[in-house]
Amino acid sequence: MKRIDAISMIARKAEEKNSLIVCNIGLPSKELHHVKDRAGNFYMLGSMGLSSSIGLGLSLSVPKRHVIAIDGDGSVLMNMGSLATIAHQRPENYLLVVIDNGTYGSTGDQPTATSLGTDLGAVAKGAGIQDVYTTNNEKELEQTLKKVDRGVVIARVGAGNASVPIIGLSPEEIIERFMTECARPSE
Repeated sequence: MKRIDAISMIARKAEEKNSLIVCNIGLPSKELHHVKDRAGNFYMLGSMGLSSSIGLGLSLSVPKRHVIAIDGDGSVLMNMGSLATIAHQRPENYLLVVIDNGTYGSTGDQPTATSLGTDLGAVAKGAGIQDVYTTNNEKELEQTLKKVDRGVVIARVGAGNASVPIIGLSPEEIIERFMTECARPSE
């Protein structure tokens, strides 16, 4: 399973639950835009490492909406402090999915510490997050996404990027439509 396969499954869950998605910078955002563009997707165009933090803040500010943050292993390694903050806030409406491909995918697939043995699930538990799930294949991720709406999912996938086009929206268009969607009452 590649990252784009995991993103497709997350996009389906978001569609079913009418969730807001905050997506990691670079290729993950392009892949999400390619598989399922929607106003409820926030494509980060900068700020590496902050998807989990932005998703947490969003979940706290719109508590009646379900929020999914898609982050990468490199980004979580860059901002591990967000895991402790998530643990202490414990929002019921927030799910962080860390797609762990063992590389910095958007900058040329240089190996991250997870490729050397760092276990982000253990790190999340050590930070105090009680609901942590690790998946190693497509079937496990699909089953986990069906039953889990909060906490942290570590989705281990193979390295590699999908060949997808750039996002054809300006930063202003992305934020404007996303903020409009955030203000809409949940269904």
